[in-house]
Amino acid sequence: MAVTIYGIKNCDTMKKARIWLDAHGVTHAFHDYKASGIDRASLERWVAEHGWETVLNRAGTTFRALPDAEKQGLDAGKAVALMLAQPAMIKRPVLDLGERTIVGFKPEIYGAALAPA
Repeated sequence: MAVTIYGIKNCDTMKKARIWLDAHGVTHAFHDYKASGIDRASLERWVAEHGWETVLNRAGTTFRALPDAEKQGLDAGKAVALMLAQPAMIKRPVLDLGERTIVGFKPEIYGAALAPA
């Protein structure tokens, strides 16, 4: 199974997720969307699967620092535009399993999704 984990290198939650993957022998590629950006197609796919409310990290400092006018009237299109402009606003990690993605890190969810068949 080809697994890619998307996030930011120095994020504590990312570190926990990567340690979990390594400890469970899950080979994975890492995509740092703060350093390398993220393409619109991937972001729109995640929003379609999970909803923009899940993918947009409204609790983070990047989102909270936005002017109030930019936070008003959010919808999927506006959320995608914000996340493309500032990828740090994307919730992390996003684990791409190929056929589906997981947003956020919970060991039990990773375990269930990555358990041998």
